[in-house]
Amino acid sequence: MTAFDELIRLMKDLEDQLIVCMKCGMCQSVCPLYAQTGRESDVARGKLALLDGLMKKMLDDPGGVSERLNKCLLCGSCAAACPSGVHVMDIFIKARAILAGYMGLSPAKQVIFRGMLAHPGLFDRLIEWGSVFQKLFTKKASDIIGTSCARVMSPLIGNRHFMPLAETPFHRRVPSLSTAAGVSGIRVAFFTGCLIDKLFPNISQACLRALDWHGVGVFLPENQGCCGIPAVSSGDMKTFRQLVRHTIRIFEAEPFDYLITACATCTSTIKKVWPVLLESDETGFREKVRRLSEKTLDISQFLVMHTHVSPADISDSSPIRDVTYHDPCHLKKSLGVFREPRQLIQASRGWRLTEMADPDVCCGMGGSFNLQYYEISAKIGQNKRQNIVDTGCGVIATGCPACMMQISDRLSQESDSVSVKHVIEIYAETLSQP
Repeated sequence: MTAFDELIRLMKDLEDQLIVCMKCGMCQSVCPLYAQTGRESDVARGKLALLDGLMKKMLDDPGGVSERLNKCLLCGSCAAACPSGVHVMDIFIKARAILAGYMGLSPAKQVIFRGMLAHPGLFDRLIEWGSVFQKLFTKKASDIIGTSCARVMSPLIGNRHFMPLAETPFHRRVPSLSTAAGVSGIRVAFFTGCLIDKLFPNISQACLRALDWHGVGVFLPENQGCCGIPAVSSGDMKTFRQLVRHTIRIFEAEPFDYLITACATCTSTIKKVWPVLLESDETGFREKVRRLSEKTLDISQFLVMHTHVSPADISDSSPIRDVTYHDPCHLKKSLGVFREPRQLIQASRGWRLTEMADPDVCCGMGGSFNLQYYEISAKIGQNKRQNIVDTGCGVIATGCPACMMQISDRLSQESDSVSVKHVIEIYAETLSQP
């Protein structure tokens, strides 16, 4: 299929999907961006109205359409609340692809996506070099949370507090792995994801520990790449398709029962975005995508569904630590996974779950949204930070590394003594306890 044919197909898909929207405004009541700006153009209903007749608007003002369309967290709150079942995220991603196909990618995005992200080996090496030199340009911001900040004011970093690159990424700690199924009789493939590999390698190691504890065999192929969501969110279908094909190829090498990830965004992308955006590809490849997406599960979902995870016995005098939990948008709103992470916490000896107010309200990260609209992102995140602090818990857990970055920034900015963990880290560290 040519690029032009692809654009025509996407345009037709948009026309078919846009007519479902009743313009009722339910999306307005749940949109975290609208809550901050109060602008109709920032809510899903306004964006869908903009997309009606996209071809003419694209010719008249492609830059303006692109700017309004990209001002979105892609959190899925609107889709989850829509009484008509409009697949808003599918529509927005397809529209971005149409605009990128018409306007072309910016030089910066071409370098980032097609020059680096599309080549996993090169991308890994560049990030490893960055981890070596990062201390020249950054300094410690919070010892408790582990964040850093810029040594001097930087237009790119601004006043952010961010998680530094790991000194040793996960793919260097465990380049590959192939173990047989143990007592569980199950063998899984493990998809690492960029943020976990390069910023939070301890999450992957916690996953391997939990899987080993439950007698689950693991296939971890080397040279893993990105799930493709950064590229496709910017409309770069070429890089997205290249990354999907790469992932399909390396995971075809050995048999497994499920594909497991510890990143809510990666799970949602593989399970939901891949099949929708690649439905026009050749039959053989489309079938491979479908099969892999159907096998994909979040780590907490897999452990609760397929291993013997049960509430911990806290009747003894073991010290108790209080933890609260934030629902990642891509985990709860996209995949309907919200009980399972809580069950992992409840199965962790020495931990007690205390719910915060509005645990499933977006934290404001939104991937590239945080880079383009940091002030709005920070305001949304500040509401989440206040809800966390109000619980009095010393730990906030979640199931998404991007959410961990956003929450860490907000807590670090206020010098809060609250550490940020992935749910699997909490669970795995208790497995050796009697």
